[in-house]
Amino acid sequence: MTDKRLNHRAEGSTSAPPLLLGPSLGTSYALWDKVAPELSITHRVIRWDLPGHGGSAPGLIGSGATVADLADLVLALADSLGIERFAYAGVSLGGAVGLHLGLHHPERLSSLAVICSSAHFNGAKPWQERAELVRREGLDSLVASADARWFTPGFSVPELVRDQAEADPEAYAACCDALAAFDLRERLPEISVRTLLIAGREDKATPPPHLREIADAVPGATLVELPHAAHLAPAQCPEAVLTALRTHLGSGARRGMEVRREVLGDAHVDRAQARQTPFTARFQDFISRYAWGEIWTDPTLSRRERSMITLTALVAHGHYDELAMHVRAARRNGLTSEEIGAVLLQTAVYCGVPAANSAFAAAQRVLAEEDGL
Repeated sequence: MTDKRLNHRAEGSTSAPPLLLGPSLGTSYALWDKVAPELSITHRVIRWDLPGHGGSAPGLIGSGATVADLADLVLALADSLGIERFAYAGVSLGGAVGLHLGLHHPERLSSLAVICSSAHFNGAKPWQERAELVRREGLDSLVASADARWFTPGFSVPELVRDQAEADPEAYAACCDALAAFDLRERLPEISVRTLLIAGREDKATPPPHLREIADAVPGATLVELPHAAHLAPAQCPEAVLTALRTHLGSGARRGMEVRREVLGDAHVDRAQARQTPFTARFQDFISRYAWGEIWTDPTLSRRERSMITLTALVAHGHYDELAMHVRAARRNGLTSEEIGAVLLQTAVYCGVPAANSAFAAAQRVLAEEDGL
């Protein structure tokens, strides 16, 4: 526990695109246990605890707190980790923090996902009453009703119920104060960040109309409704949430197609698309999502470096038609003819002279077209 910044857990490569995950009131970052490890394959995932929840110190906020105060703590956490711009996804109160960031700090967000949340949480009175109850009697009554508020009948996540029981009452009440004062309905059209809304159709706390209201007001927003999901959708329906987030975060076919065109050129991709049939469609989607949407978008290696590795691998396996395509891609990625020649000369040592001989012939034909060699 630290008294100065939000407790958090980091997963994934530090060179991957950062993604911050916000929790619901009464839970810890364990809310994301079934989702965060999968997202960390393609992202640097940072999930954080609300003040007085999990490992975050209760004194980080006090009576009369606002969602803006919580958003400031999230930005301070990102700053302390050297993260300037990040994707953000949050549940309930965590989603409200995301809406505030999207409105007031759009330059910090690359994308926003708001899950089982609202732009107003049914007004101030119920939250004022809950804060007063918790300050007077503690959290026992809320622990008893947690499953009914969070999940569909018969479903429970004991670890999250335990989070509710172990939360600091005063910090919990301060978070209720923040929800009581929160209402962004009039300013939703000002949010310019690419936004995804995820609603649980069985969510009693923030039912689908709350998310539809946001989706209708935020320009270009996308709404996904999950059947059989209640308020804590990442815990109850993790696969459905993962599918929606992966598409939204750009690790799917859409971003892959953009990169594929940047590296191989529009002409080549257009020809491949024109040849696509129902039989080959799934394979083309697989290439876009996996090869181009995950591997080629990983910033750990530059595109120049990836081109050199790809040329070597294609020579090693004798894929000379593919090699010709990637010689063109290598030029597009900044390699000179001399550098391509040096790569192919290296393959003569490690892949064999006959393979390199065929590779030089294929590359020569391409470079003759490109450079007049």
